[in-house]
Amino acid sequence: MNQSNLTDVDWSKIPAPEDDGAARHLPGMTVASVNLPATDGSSIDLSALSGRVVLFAYPRTGEPGKIGLTDDWDMIPGARGCTPQTCAFRDLHADLKAGGADHVFGLSTQSPSYQGEMVERLHVPFPVLSDERLAFAIAMKLPTMTVADQTLIKRLAVIIDAARIVHVFYPVFPPDRNAGDVLAWLKAHPR
Repeated sequence: MNQSNLTDVDWSKIPAPEDDGAARHLPGMTVASVNLPATDGSSIDLSALSGRVVLFAYPRTGEPGKIGLTDDWDMIPGARGCTPQTCAFRDLHADLKAGGADHVFGLSTQSPSYQGEMVERLHVPFPVLSDERLAFAIAMKLPTMTVADQTLIKRLAVIIDAARIVHVFYPVFPPDRNAGDVLAWLKAHPR
């Protein structure tokens, strides 16, 4: 399938993911110490960060004009929407910071170079982390799905305070509203 327009999506034509309980264990969990390569060239250990962290994860972003991972990508519940989700966090980045987020990160299993192209193309103002080897996903038992022989992280967002997950957004649908939901939660739960 040609991925010509990654941000203009009619969500009524996309199947919504159901809550399969795969993130139920995350609230209250201590974040695993895993170094993740970031698009800014650094290596981030989420367990070592002070303050409030907003981390949103997604299966994979597409590239305009390139073939999608599978022909039925849009019909896989929770697959479509990585670029709209990322753009929403980009657009609300300053508000999220003003709302109490000390750090904002995206996370996927794509390589740092793949993510770097996306960050540059979409003008993303925060680092995106690569869990290409699934070390973080396995350590945290994040919900995953397998598509075209690739293990991908299912879409979710978490709020982390001092290395402990205090809130989880899962499942996330529609993805372009996730950043607004996170912002509303931050405003309702100041530190």
